[in-house]
Amino acid sequence: MSIHFAKITSKAQTTVPVEVRKALNAGPGDTLAYRIGPDGVMVTRAEPLDWDYLRSLEKTLGEWSMAEDAAAFDDL
Repeated sequence: MSIHFAKITSKAQTTVPVEVRKALNAGPGDTLAYRIGPDGVMVTRAEPLDWDYLRSLEKTLGEWSMAEDAAAFDDL
């Protein structure tokens, strides 16, 4: 196990160390996911979304667009 450090700027930004980027197989344009659990924070590279697939699904969800639907399923 190795430890790498990065400072957080006054704008809450940081540079991901090269060793961490290599371990995550992450590069420019990739998204990092931070999972917060009882034992701390885990950082992973988020898988890219298939926007074409999600857009095709969106077209099938029209029946859920009414206020009555939101009220009926709000507490699920």
